Amino acid sequence: MARNSNEQTLGELIDKVIKTYGLETRITREKIAGVWEKVMGSFIASKTEKITLQKDTLIVELNSSALCNELNYAKEKIIESINKEFGKNVIKKIIIR
Repeated sequence: MARNSNEQTLGELIDKVIKTYGLETRITREKIAGVWEKVMGSFIASKTEKITLQKDTLIVELNSSALCNELNYAKEKIIESINKEFGKNVIKKIIIR
């Protein structure tokens, strides 16, 4: 069954609304905590105090200085894993405190 040129799928309409109203960043901010836990695991997620996304920079605040030190060595791998989960380059830089 062929679609008329003015017909769109629901997914196409949702994408259009998201782009029209500039909601992509807001949706990404809402998803980031769930992605953080999925990528890093429940132990690290439980040690995470706060996650903030500012443009393309992820700021992660931890309640363990030892873990903070450890994760600072793995920044590139963390960025790669989060971007892979999103299916696009959302994060370019990560700050771990």
